[in-house]
Amino acid sequence: MTVTQLMTKQLVKLQLDGTTKDEIMEEMIGLIDGAGGLVDREQYKQALYDREREGSTGIGFGIAIPHGKSDAVKHPCLAFGMKHEGVDWDSLDGEKVKLIFMIAVPEQYAGNEHLKILQLLARKLMDETFREQILTVRKVEDVLQLFETFQS
Repeated sequence: MTVTQLMTKQLVKLQLDGTTKDEIMEEMIGLIDGAGGLVDREQYKQALYDREREGSTGIGFGIAIPHGKSDAVKHPCLAFGMKHEGVDWDSLDGEKVKLIFMIAVPEQYAGNEHLKILQLLARKLMDETFREQILTVRKVEDVLQLFETFQS
């Protein structure tokens, strides 16, 4: 499995409109729902917020990875959005988040799939060069290409 198998053009938004964490969460849920990844938008949203209450998904380095496991998800997918001005996410390092990756996984695949997706992302996102490059992309295709070709 690769990131680009989970993230289609429909699941990428290079300039998120929201100005708060909640607005951005709604916007990204909308990406996943619009791409046909959800059976029940509200049930998936509840799973995301349940997870968020356990601890912030703002992992540092300007990155947040909100994720939810739910029967409301049809198949594993990954949405990506950017907020160049940054948004407060209660991140572990106190920094604003600019890169948001939202993971949606069906409940029956929760353990393995969820961890595989996090592992795929972590390898790329912990690389400073990759983070710098992704912040400069101007086209959705460039995001997908960067994930496909960047060797971490």
